[in-house]
Amino acid sequence: MQVLKNLSDLPSTAAFDVVVIGAGGAGLAAALFAAIDGAKVLLVEHTEHVGGTTAMSAGTTWIPGTHHGATVNPSDTLNDAARYLNNAIGERSPAHLRQAFLDNGALAVQRIEANSAVKFRACAKHPDYLSELDGSTLNGRALEPLPFDGRLLGEQFALLRPPIPEFTVLGGMMVDRADINHLLGMTTSFASLKHSAKLLLRHASDRLRYPRGTRLVMGNALVGRLLYSLSQRANVTLALKTSVDQIKQGADGVESVTLMQNGVRRTVQVKGGVILASGGFNRHPALRQTMLPGINPAWCPGAPGHTGAAQDLARGLGAHFSDTVNSNAFWAPVSLRQRGDGTQAVFPHFVMDRAKPGMITVNQAGQRFVNESTSYHLFALAMQEANKTTKAIPAYLICDAEALLKYGIGMVRPGGKGLAPFIADGYLTEGQTLRELAQKLGVDATGLEASISKINSYAESGIDPDFHRGETAYQHNIGDATAGGKNPNLGPLKIAPFYAVKLYPGDIGASTGLATDGDARVLNQDGQAIPRLYAVGNDMHSIMGGVYTGPGITIGPGFVFAYLAARHVVTSKVKDNCSNV
Repeated sequence: MQVLKNLSDLPSTAAFDVVVIGAGGAGLAAALFAAIDGAKVLLVEHTEHVGGTTAMSAGTTWIPGTHHGATVNPSDTLNDAARYLNNAIGERSPAHLRQAFLDNGALAVQRIEANSAVKFRACAKHPDYLSELDGSTLNGRALEPLPFDGRLLGEQFALLRPPIPEFTVLGGMMVDRADINHLLGMTTSFASLKHSAKLLLRHASDRLRYPRGTRLVMGNALVGRLLYSLSQRANVTLALKTSVDQIKQGADGVESVTLMQNGVRRTVQVKGGVILASGGFNRHPALRQTMLPGINPAWCPGAPGHTGAAQDLARGLGAHFSDTVNSNAFWAPVSLRQRGDGTQAVFPHFVMDRAKPGMITVNQAGQRFVNESTSYHLFALAMQEANKTTKAIPAYLICDAEALLKYGIGMVRPGGKGLAPFIADGYLTEGQTLRELAQKLGVDATGLEASISKINSYAESGIDPDFHRGETAYQHNIGDATAGGKNPNLGPLKIAPFYAVKLYPGDIGASTGLATDGDARVLNQDGQAIPRLYAVGNDMHSIMGGVYTGPGITIGPGFVFAYLAARHVVTSKVKDNCSNV
């Protein structure tokens, strides 16, 4: 792979079979699939890093029907998955697009694993989020990337977007959930001590030569594997810190793109097609105001390159956004804290705290308004809905001293140590009594005391009649079955001091995107494909229709439609060449 240091190094007569706009997870995958098929590929990225939000995520990839899934759930079928998606989504997205995803998922995984360093494994247990619906499963559909040795990237390791710093420990050591459990148990388990010692020694060695750890897991591992695989191919060119100024159509469809970098312009010819993979509209100033009204962009934990600029160019060629019935974005509750360097940390509360025993979430009246164990998407949507009647933005995630010690809360890690800086800067609020905590938060004290009295009684019975917390397999999976309660998601809040963190609804990715067909070709208002123009990832309208059905439902479809787009570009180009002979 050639990495362009300056756009001026690109010949004015340059031509490529495939131009991919955006080097997030879907864009990297599209470029790699096209390169595997022998295409000459130009990958254009607006920022200085590759990986997008995928690099900052857990990297879970939801693709039913793979050979990996069969190792943990051999009875699962594509018909089961289709039934689940139909039950969850209904008419919120075209059924034929969901079927194209299901029909080609296993093929995409087989293709990339056989021809690159990208490797997956099935999560042993990772339930679909709406596990109460018919067709759902407890495992087999969620894949995770194998850990990757970032040292293999050499100088290109610096091109990889780092993970969210607050998701690392000890100055940049990446850890996944298994690692966290080992680190917490290293004083009580020899196996955990051995695992932890290996991690710590590796990280100590890394820090002598690298600015952060090179043992990559989760989304960083997936992006690292994609980048490494591309780096091994001579038919790929990567242009960083480069924007697309124009997409030009000719008689046969898209024929060129004009690039910009530091005042330098280059127009490159496109022989096969342009694949949009720029990450969606989330940081587009105008679209954000109309599609996510009232949601501060400072609450978005996504990567910075998702400006929607490429979508604007596509709409100038006749493309249009599809309609999403449920939501224009996918969501998670987030907490905010200013870092020492002046930047703001935006921490998504996915699974580590809010659903655990001894945790409760309330609005300004001190009242619960949500099942704390529901998916992060539904949780944040509930915040927005509740805020229409009683202030629930911010909401307050509250725990007692015992829960803080066991699970941590947000950016405060388990163990109960080092709380002073978090309290001093206001990220964490502490009260010796619930009333004192309520007063510091500006929350109704009587309401808070009543809510916690209720949750304590529900913990005794194991039943939450108000919001049905802990009633599904998904909710149980993110609770704590070892806590000893009747319900793994319910526990009392009794041991002072009490603590709270403010939560905001953060958009973690676009759901609404450009209308496409089953080959990821962008459609115009008449439903006709715009020749040689494709969209994948969050530039493409989500096949989930704004419903968060399971872990990795942005990365999985992004990956599969990247495969379909690349395949269609290459096969169409071959047909065109044959017809011209």
